[in-house]
Amino acid sequence: MLGAIDRDRFRVIPIGITRDGVFVLEQDDPERFALDAERLPEVGDNGTRILWPVAGGERRLRVQRDDGSVEDLGVADVVLPILHGLHGEDGTIQGFLDILELPYAGGGVLDSAVCMDKHFMKIALQAEGLPVAPWSTVRAARWADDPESVRAEAAALGYPVFVKPARAGSSVGVSKAHDASELDEAMRIALAEDDKVLVESGIAGREIEVAILEGRDGGRPRASLPGEIVLTTREFYDFEGKYLGGDGADVVCPAALTPDETERIREVGRRAFEAVDGRGLARVDVFLTSDGEVVINELNTMPGFTPISMYPKCWIASGMTYAELITELVELGLARAA
Repeated sequence: MLGAIDRDRFRVIPIGITRDGVFVLEQDDPERFALDAERLPEVGDNGTRILWPVAGGERRLRVQRDDGSVEDLGVADVVLPILHGLHGEDGTIQGFLDILELPYAGGGVLDSAVCMDKHFMKIALQAEGLPVAPWSTVRAARWADDPESVRAEAAALGYPVFVKPARAGSSVGVSKAHDASELDEAMRIALAEDDKVLVESGIAGREIEVAILEGRDGGRPRASLPGEIVLTTREFYDFEGKYLGGDGADVVCPAALTPDETERIREVGRRAFEAVDGRGLARVDVFLTSDGEVVINELNTMPGFTPISMYPKCWIASGMTYAELITELVELGLARAA
């Protein structure tokens, strides 16, 4: 994304966050954060410290260098929080920016928090009459005290089941249990990521995804042409397939759908975005069953943005360039501050 931003319109101040939660001034180098199977980029502590503006004042960013000197970076018009997982897409960084009165692109506090927790996301969607896969929510204490009841619920859902951490993104910690013999290991893997886990019915159907953008001037959300995840050798679309271009999963956009299927999926995407008070953007993942039912799998309020990711591919297939998509997200963020 860093390399695709329109530099004729925008000046970029790249800020990284270390594993210890330190905000540092990063290099403005797109290759610095390229993803590949051999090396995952990491923000290191380079000695700089971002000095955030005071709420109610001028939105001026400064950086303290490792020698103690302070440099003015200019006024921040909008923040583009390209962050995944805990503290990135769960509403916390969004709340931080709200307190600082810094406009930002993407989801707000509510939709980010709801969609990060798959349990509450399903409840919100069900309340709007939208179909979701049947599931059981299991907390770590219950699994430790009464695993037999969890095994019974999984059996009632019907194997295979997917076992997912409730609040982890990018398919981290997700396993497919084909039968009861695999459930315990799937629970162990999921509970290593979160103390709340979903055991979910496996839905037989095509994996379709639609990209959503917030509407302009109070209009309804905009939906792209849907794309499809075509699995060849992978059991499901995991982290490697999503971000590293691993074999066994192809991203096809637009999906081979009838006009009726296309419009029904787009409308489900719009309604799902509205159900969680969506802002900015989201990717809505659904299953299209053999009898034509559209079942929502999940919403992602900060979907992958690599060149191989579904979200930009869907908008490119719908007639928007990668750079135009980023500009639209920035402008939506700016519009909130107007």
